[in-house]
Amino acid sequence: MAVSVTPEQVRELRDRTGAGVMDCKRALEDAGGEMEKAIELLRERGMARAAKREARRAAEGHVSHYIHLGGKIGALAEVNCETDFVARTPEFLKFAHEVAMQVASMDPDYVRREDVPSEVIEKENEIYRTQAEQEGKPEKVRDKIAEGRLEKFFNDTCLMEQPYIRDPEKTIEDLRKELAAQVGENVVVRRFVRFQVGQ
Repeated sequence: MAVSVTPEQVRELRDRTGAGVMDCKRALEDAGGEMEKAIELLRERGMARAAKREARRAAEGHVSHYIHLGGKIGALAEVNCETDFVARTPEFLKFAHEVAMQVASMDPDYVRREDVPSEVIEKENEIYRTQAEQEGKPEKVRDKIAEGRLEKFFNDTCLMEQPYIRDPEKTIEDLRKELAAQVGENVVVRRFVRFQVGQ
């Protein structure tokens, strides 16, 4: 029987290893919910190594573009790495292109949740608490409901947390970490811009 894994367990494992959401979820399921065993599984699978690279400076890279619907929607995305050599590899260029395509398709507002202004988070939280109240939810669970809806807000509006358009089981952050593990360098999605005719 499959073990039920909570979002809190997944978050803790991500914080401790730097591995992607789906990798953490699978490791916890395979480990029967045991945190230390899940960490060991991730280390064996090589996903935890990417976290160590994140402190290294990424000043090289590539600006990729994607144009859709006969020129009606376009996106630019800057993705950085540590060396010009890696910036020219097919794997890196493909990832940068996929990021630009994701931006054009899913229209995120921020690169990562750390970029969301605190006043936006506070406003969203207030809206979700009010919604829970109007739905007749007990007061003691309203904060929990608001927290869950805020997570969904981050998943929808933050590029790195969005499900990848070609494989919704993975996030863009999962792809970034896989690439970092593959090329052996820190990889950073720096910024993006999206254009749509008439907007």
